Amino acid sequence: MTGLSHRQSEILNTARAFGRVMVDDLAKRFEVSAQTIRKDLNDLCEQRSLTRIHGGAIIASGVENLAYEARRFVAAEEKKAIGTAAAALIPNGCSLFINIGTTTEEVASALTSHEDLLVITNNLNVAMLLYRHPRIEVIVAGGAVRRADGAVIGSTAISQIGQFKVDYAIIGASAIDEEGALLDFDYREVQASQAIIANARSVMLVADSTKLRRSAPVRIAHISQIQTFITDVALPPALASICHTRGIAVIEAMPGAAAESDEANVEPASTVTRLR
Repeated sequence: MTGLSHRQSEILNTARAFGRVMVDDLAKRFEVSAQTIRKDLNDLCEQRSLTRIHGGAIIASGVENLAYEARRFVAAEEKKAIGTAAAALIPNGCSLFINIGTTTEEVASALTSHEDLLVITNNLNVAMLLYRHPRIEVIVAGGAVRRADGAVIGSTAISQIGQFKVDYAIIGASAIDEEGALLDFDYREVQASQAIIANARSVMLVADSTKLRRSAPVRIAHISQIQTFITDVALPPALASICHTRGIAVIEAMPGAAAESDEANVEPASTVTRLR
């Protein structure tokens, strides 16, 4: 990226690391006026590097793999709505996999009132969210922990995942292309996700609309390998057609729909349920 001042480059680096930057904080850090910072943010937004929010800006979701903490701020309300809708479909007394991702963590957060669950995960953040709840048993797949996000990856984790056959898998993806390919950035994480898909009776994909505008180099699976897709917008025509043809239940969970999702039932396969 060219044409950025040193200060703008530092602002962008901070946003990439922490997900968002605030005008007042930046003004103090760089000892300039708030008006100067607002101009910097506007310039970065014009280059589609940032997106403005009240009082600051967040990192724009593009083709790069953002720092994990930064990803928490991208489509945060949409991810929460998706997590609530997904948890509403999980019955008490079942077993499930949950893989790495900020959206899958929102599912875990919404599962805390469930009872008699067995959760197997390669996501330490999910384990930390759930292990304190007495009616939820948590098993963490063993192996090397990726320091960047708490993902457990590698052959040991994959082998341990393969020892289970669960009722549901909750998976995320970094990108979804118009042909239905589910994509990610790290082949080791992809291998764990593939093992999770292979050892679940029903697979639920949770992904917000920013994933439909991104690309990533490693293929996880094809959308035809899942049974339920929970997102926050109507799908592009090509992808919607694939879901309809393959009999995939699609749920559109909009922010603010949490109260409705607890009572909503998924319609027959290949239809769309909208939670608003």
